Amino acid sequence: MTTDTTPALSFRRYPSTTALQCFETAARHLSFTHAAQELHMTQSAISKQVAQLEEMLNIALFYRTSHRISLTPAGKTYYLEVLNILKHIEVATTTLMSHTDNTEVLSIVSHPTLCSRWLIPILKNFNDRHPLIRLDIQEQAQPFFYEDQKVDIAFLYGDGIWSGMEALKLFDEHCIAVCCPAYLEDNLLSHQALSAGHATDVTLLHIRSRPSAWYEYFKQQDISIDGTFVGPCFDTFHTCIAAALHGHGIALVPQRLVTPELEAGSLVQVWDYASKGRGAYYMAYPLSHGRAHKTKVMIDWVKSVLE
Repeated sequence: MTTDTTPALSFRRYPSTTALQCFETAARHLSFTHAAQELHMTQSAISKQVAQLEEMLNIALFYRTSHRISLTPAGKTYYLEVLNILKHIEVATTTLMSHTDNTEVLSIVSHPTLCSRWLIPILKNFNDRHPLIRLDIQEQAQPFFYEDQKVDIAFLYGDGIWSGMEALKLFDEHCIAVCCPAYLEDNLLSHQALSAGHATDVTLLHIRSRPSAWYEYFKQQDISIDGTFVGPCFDTFHTCIAAALHGHGIALVPQRLVTPELEAGSLVQVWDYASKGRGAYYMAYPLSHGRAHKTKVMIDWVKSVLE
């Protein structure tokens, strides 16, 4: 006889999803009437569901007057929690409904700029070739990969060494200084002026995760420029590139990630120098996932792109 050893949950009184939906909608609109209209229920039904929820919780979620309702402090806290719960239910349900029993979901995490400017383009026709593999791609601005993330493959920048991970090198990073043509003309920049230390009046755009990037760029050329740490700071290369396109200053970005703009002429290289980054871009995956069919398919796809 098989015995289920899974510990039982000690708390069995849970509110129904209907009650939670009624509360969330009423809290969002601060109106039982508007909640009733959105959920296609009567106002009294909404009010009754919320009242039963308050009775079960033994706490008031709303202040009620003759003309309006407002959330109590406990109601505000509960609203945020319920909203998160309902979103998880929605995602889980739509994910389950979006694929058949034969479909595999390949969970991918990638740095945002690498995702939009390299990964998405190389995945063209992937779905046509592999219709039974559904891609779930998340963007992550942080430079780290957390091992407890439920991810099959990660596209990362670093040294290629992550605990419990196998890594395939994609390409090295070479950063160049770029700006829009109008900014270049307005500032009459040249490498001679830079070498003479006369390029200090321009605006240098920064990436939050690379605070010393400009300093290292100039140091590699044995050039001393004051004010290399001054200028607008952005979370991603994507927004930094956008700022350069709109004439906000000069961006120091990986050359490979701005190839389309350079070819189109919407961005131009300011100085004829490319700085070598400390790391490179990699595709990494847990050692335990390496033999999975969906993982092997993506590895082969990326390798074919790199050939």
